[in-house]
Amino acid sequence: MTFRPLLLASLMCLAAPASRAAGRTPYGGEVRVAFPGPLEPAEPALADSPLDATLRGLVSRPPCTLSPEGQLRPALAPEPSRPTAQGVRWSLPTPAQAQALARAWTRLTGPEAPSPYRALLFPLRGEGRQLAATGDTLELTLAFPWPDLERALCHPALALAPTSPAALGPFAEATRNTLDARLAWTPGRPYVERLRLQPTDERGLARLWSTQGTQVALGVSPEPGTLTGAALYATYLTWSPRKVPEDFRRAVERALDREDLTRLFVRGPAVPMPHLLPPALLPQAPAAPRPGPAPAAEPASASRKVTLLYDTDNEDQRAVAERLQVKLHDLGYTVALLPLPRAGLRARWASGDYEVMLHSLLLPPVPGPALAVVLDAAGRKDLLGVELPRIGLLPDTAARDARARERAVALAPTLPLLPLYAQGLALRGAPEVEGLAFDAQGLPQLDGVWVRPVAAGGPGGRR
Repeated sequence: MTFRPLLLASLMCLAAPASRAAGRTPYGGEVRVAFPGPLEPAEPALADSPLDATLRGLVSRPPCTLSPEGQLRPALAPEPSRPTAQGVRWSLPTPAQAQALARAWTRLTGPEAPSPYRALLFPLRGEGRQLAATGDTLELTLAFPWPDLERALCHPALALAPTSPAALGPFAEATRNTLDARLAWTPGRPYVERLRLQPTDERGLARLWSTQGTQVALGVSPEPGTLTGAALYATYLTWSPRKVPEDFRRAVERALDREDLTRLFVRGPAVPMPHLLPPALLPQAPAAPRPGPAPAAEPASASRKVTLLYDTDNEDQRAVAERLQVKLHDLGYTVALLPLPRAGLRARWASGDYEVMLHSLLLPPVPGPALAVVLDAAGRKDLLGVELPRIGLLPDTAARDARARERAVALAPTLPLLPLYAQGLALRGAPEVEGLAFDAQGLPQLDGVWVRPVAAGGPGGRR
């Protein structure tokens, strides 16, 4: 019995991630990873930018991830099973993790911390409000056919909070900003022994890279030599129809130039989003109809005043909010700006206590679940019970994805929400760091990298 932990660790080393090609020797060592901004503990449903999700995914993952081809890969737990057509069984490493995951998912749908990511659980019986674990197993019962449930549950917002004792990821925190490889990580222990995190600002990030003070730089500008993940971090302008003038949508559509907004006011990698889902999910949608004539400007005394809420933790939202304020002023609107921390912004969204707000969401890389999140964010949770069962009835994956895209195009004009832009995450890697790759969510999987020794006097320049 004394040797069982050592044997388990050895077996885990043999079960290395797929990115480690046969014949490559794991060199271990340390990789320095720099990124802009501090790394503060936060709920996964709030730490949902690609950068935040990447960093927190180092120490806490959802039950699975999706490969670039969209195939399910076990992460926190082995692959689930379907004992019945509408029953999913997922076994976790320990009963404590199964219970913690059930509580975390239930919390997304509860009154204390509702989140638009609750839509990922909507196909479950009771909309996921009554989840419970039996031992180390989660028994998930569907209210209607939904073949995409397992892929939806790979979303980073469904991970445990990094501060939870039950959280599990490929690395474990050793000291502040130092992460050590976890030997017993389910898919196989990482190549490198240690990640040294280097939080800084944008100027510091550029300096660290230019002086070879870091080996991986996350959150860089997309330039030649950078790698970029899928742009699935989508930003929308949404409003409460009863609290804004009737012509508000038309005014915004006239004022909105997505190309200009994305090029001048949003940090890349970013793409304009003229349709309800990002181009990565809706690549060939028909062009949106052109809006009608611009509304005539009215006197300032008219009730064309709105308050626009935005995320004070998101610098891009601040720039976009100020731009919209200027453009709508030209159409006779007075726009007051109100910055709120992300938790406060989501709370106002959940209670409906807003007139207009900017809402950024990390959409799943699957059209059906992505459409569910957007409909809920638009305040049309009622549509989930109409649209999702019809999509889920299609057994073929390609057919379901196509139906979800079609419905996204059809529903867009009816929603109190306008898509603006979608963003991804770009990174740079030093020549000695190999295996850098993104998953389908657009997040780099740093547990799959390895370090190639650079010969003394050999090429050491940045690529």
